[in-house]
Amino acid sequence: MQTRDLTIAVAIALCAANAHAAGESNADTAVTAQTLDAVSVIGQGETRQVQRITAVDKQVLPPGTSGQKILDRLPGVSVQSNDAFGANEESQTISLRGFDKSRLGYTLDGIPLGDNSYGNYNGLSIARALIAENLAGAELSQGIGSLGVASTSNLGGAIQYFSMDPSTEFGGRASITAGDDNQRRGYLRVDTGDINGFSAYVSGVHQDADMWAAPYQNQTTRQFNAKAVWQVGDNRFGAFAATSRASQANYAYLSKSMLDRGLGYDWNIYAPDWDRAVAAAYCAPATRDPARCAFSGGVNSIDDAYYQSRALRDDNLYSLDADLKLGDSAGLKLLAYHHDNRGQGHWWAPGQPSHPGTDREIPISIRSTNYTINRQGLTAALTWDVGIHELEAGLWYEKNDHNVERNFYYIDGPFLDDTYLNHPDRRLFDQDFDIRTRQFYVQDRMRFMDDRMTVDVGIKSPNTRMTARAKPGTESSYASGTLTARESVLPQAGISFKLSPRQEVFASYAENIAAFVGGGSGGPLQVSPESFAASVDDLEPEESRTFEAGFRRFGEKYQASLAAYHVMFDNRLLSLNPCTSIEVGTRPECITRFINVGSVKSQGAELTFILKPVDGLQWYNALSWNKTTYEDDYTSGGAVVPVAGKITVDTPQRMASSELSWNRDGFFASVRAKYTGKRYYTYTNDQSVPGVTTFDAGLGYSFGPGMGLRDIKVSLNATNLTNKRYAGQLSSFAPTDPTGTRYAIHASAPRQVFMTVGVDF
Repeated sequence: MQTRDLTIAVAIALCAANAHAAGESNADTAVTAQTLDAVSVIGQGETRQVQRITAVDKQVLPPGTSGQKILDRLPGVSVQSNDAFGANEESQTISLRGFDKSRLGYTLDGIPLGDNSYGNYNGLSIARALIAENLAGAELSQGIGSLGVASTSNLGGAIQYFSMDPSTEFGGRASITAGDDNQRRGYLRVDTGDINGFSAYVSGVHQDADMWAAPYQNQTTRQFNAKAVWQVGDNRFGAFAATSRASQANYAYLSKSMLDRGLGYDWNIYAPDWDRAVAAAYCAPATRDPARCAFSGGVNSIDDAYYQSRALRDDNLYSLDADLKLGDSAGLKLLAYHHDNRGQGHWWAPGQPSHPGTDREIPISIRSTNYTINRQGLTAALTWDVGIHELEAGLWYEKNDHNVERNFYYIDGPFLDDTYLNHPDRRLFDQDFDIRTRQFYVQDRMRFMDDRMTVDVGIKSPNTRMTARAKPGTESSYASGTLTARESVLPQAGISFKLSPRQEVFASYAENIAAFVGGGSGGPLQVSPESFAASVDDLEPEESRTFEAGFRRFGEKYQASLAAYHVMFDNRLLSLNPCTSIEVGTRPECITRFINVGSVKSQGAELTFILKPVDGLQWYNALSWNKTTYEDDYTSGGAVVPVAGKITVDTPQRMASSELSWNRDGFFASVRAKYTGKRYYTYTNDQSVPGVTTFDAGLGYSFGPGMGLRDIKVSLNATNLTNKRYAGQLSSFAPTDPTGTRYAIHASAPRQVFMTVGVDF
């Protein structure tokens, strides 16, 4: 489908990027691409726990690594993926203080990115929104984030990404990366430089790689980014455009039983062995033929493997923004954006026959989940200073037209499905969603005692209405109806106090709710009409109450932060389904029901220590302890599931990271270690995966000017240095798994090595 001729784009601004500082932070100390390098990594002066990364923090990982994966070194953060770049979205997840990725908020330059669910419905991942080389940095608020964050899911924290501003000098950057598993990545960027206050860049990337396990199918990404900034006096205008075309072959899910049977972490899909896939499919209940049914090579279940699976995603993202000065003490920020998406997720479904009842019948067809998103929105924030008060009031409005349908396509044999499928032979369901979001907030930052004490107070009022309309003519009957998540007043307050010029304490309290999940990710409206009618009156939006406090200290050669928190997460929504995870959504009876099952309590502590003993040398350390537990049992199928007091799934209680980096005289080197503790994948804690320590490293040299170029750089990066094989992403959680047969594990990637040559011109 996509050309692999890398001569059209040579790529990667390898670790060459630094945000171009221009101007100071706003009155509310909001971080932007312009100010990112000038602010404290551990949030000096903030009334809540804040951690930041900048462009230099990317050097330890290969060029092209997702901005989300870079966050893995921060305290309280666990990022898992089964590829070195953190780009495979089916296997990518992030947890923070016991909250999974769908309960966090994400923005790019203020543009809402949705809840990052794999089932596309209200946004897109940072990997698709922004070329990794154009990432200036990110800010992580481990508690709830500022009131102005445009998110309907930030129960447990907010991640704000920032794109690089254009350079004020004419030129460009290009690089090529090559490495294990046929990794080929090319990046090119050209900057206009400053033209009477106007500057812009255009950039593109083409990346090809193979799966690291047989059958080594291709992963392809093509992206385009453009950004323009126009400074007119004290006013700043901007524009951003991004396109992404991604085709990702998905890895097989594993169970502990499969690993015990010797299939191992490299076990993957059946492709290209079509005969083996067909023989296994004849063992499925719906297509069972005892004469043809055959398992082989340690496989003993129809769900141990399938022929192949793939995700296709096409995205277009555009924005216009303005930062206006209104006199000496007031300002207005405006942002308008549009995002459209087309996506398909393919799974070659055994037991779902093609051409049934004919002489062409075979026991496999392709199940496709089709997504479309068409959303546009506006944010506005008015700021003004009055005496000791720094006031801000803002709003966010978004209209999202979303469709999700699940189809089956008849086939006659194997082929590479890296293209969109059309004209389905069966349609299981088809739903349109109209999602309207309105959110208002007002806040006041007050400074006392010669700015030694800062007090933040504010409220927000979110309202998200989601209406589903099930289309006729489908095999399964799905609900039509409306769910609304709203709250008139959600308070937030914080205080920081400087004990001395180099040390401070802080504390904050915040409340928040989350919108109900939309169609592409399942959710309470993607159930039968009977199920929805039985539960709609009892469904409540999830909500959180967060309290945190901490201490920070800053020296000439070090920074340190210690924070403790207590979070109550109420009205937890749980989906219950009578079928195995791999069968969900394949048959009419495999319909999910959603219920509120009680509360979750999270408490813990985080320590960050950064030492800079000499110029160019930095030692970064982060420790975290977390205990997140279910507070209530729940009932399923008339039986009580005893989960009260149990640790929540996919939540390590202990994590530690340490990174040593050297950057001086053109040479840079970094090594990172990350320990992630034991994680459960059953609600009753009868099954878990062990803790693991992984290592990554990067080194390179900048040769400086030569051959008519401004700079020439060469770097080498290695991920998973010790080639540790372990359970990466966990999914498909269940109450219990006594036999270890739950398909809940995505394997980690093996050790991979990448080399990059980049130039600045």
